Amino acid sequence: MRILAAMSGGVDSSVVAALLKREGHEVIGATLQLYDHSGPAKAGACCAGRDIRDARAVADRIGFPHYVIDAEGRFRESVIESFADAYARGETPVPCVACNQGVKFTDLLNLARDLGCEAMATGHYVRRVEKNGHAEMHRPVDSARDQSWFLFATTQAQLDYLRFPLGEMPDKAHVRALAEELGLDVAAKPDSQDICFVTNGSYASLVEELRPEIRGPGEIVDEAGHVLGRHEGIARYTVGQSKRLGDLHTRLGARQIVTRIDGPTRRVVVGPRAQLAQSDRRRVILRDMNWLCAPETEAGGQEEGGIRCGVQLRAREGERAALVRPLGAGRAEVMLDEPALAAPGQACVLYRGSRVLGGGFILPE
Repeated sequence: MRILAAMSGGVDSSVVAALLKREGHEVIGATLQLYDHSGPAKAGACCAGRDIRDARAVADRIGFPHYVIDAEGRFRESVIESFADAYARGETPVPCVACNQGVKFTDLLNLARDLGCEAMATGHYVRRVEKNGHAEMHRPVDSARDQSWFLFATTQAQLDYLRFPLGEMPDKAHVRALAEELGLDVAAKPDSQDICFVTNGSYASLVEELRPEIRGPGEIVDEAGHVLGRHEGIARYTVGQSKRLGDLHTRLGARQIVTRIDGPTRRVVVGPRAQLAQSDRRRVILRDMNWLCAPETEAGGQEEGGIRCGVQLRAREGERAALVRPLGAGRAEVMLDEPALAAPGQACVLYRGSRVLGGGFILPE
């Protein structure tokens, strides 16, 4: 087949491109330039400067054409600016999902089709399983590298076109060994970071630079609105966090956690961690639902009136049992079996076994 290989300049996507070429496919490499790369980039960045050069070097070594797509303007608008806006609202965004939804699985897929490619391959760690004429998304063999949570917004049409060769790999060490075997200079290159566009300083500093109105300290309050202390800026906090709360844990005699962030008033609301288990925080509403299954066929009987499944509320959390009911207009209701803190702006992804059923973004209460 003629396949477009999406290349970030890292070891994973480089191995994918080289393996496809070795298997006899006609490979075309493409790298997105996502942000300014004129200055020095930190270790673990991607899609700028050295990474573009590394991707091109792999293409030259293996012997296939390579294109660089200038997506800096679109990336800034759809990812970086929306990232800052979300923090200003008191939410915790997921820029990797926005990037996959936007430039990666839109611009690159359009390029692939324009070039007459029959598929596009990426270095993501997920499995694509074909059933009944359509593809399903599953967790990868290597659970430590699982990226399915970040790819929940992939549409069915995109998934049918995409390929994920690394989903069956046993572990990252095996991928690096393949890079050595294939003679790729990126074999020992460090992994990219989640927030690749924060090239120096912290993400909070970037947000405050872009949205100066939220910069500076504000009030830490309890659920009743009583002022308990001062915080360092709302961009430095997320729901469920217990750090950066000063001496509140000692002064109040109990471990405190952030339960809500009020963007307009720049207040951080906290409460005792121990009270979470006794709370009624079981209902979560999702927006912008993307279904990779037919909800009506997955739903249970009349008594439940929804889909019994596991849900993952953060990238690095385990699954929680829940009942999910579609509400229409791109929304869904999640009723957790046990109470949990859900951070607005984060993704809630639905699973049945290893299969991704879909997901959406968590709305404020």
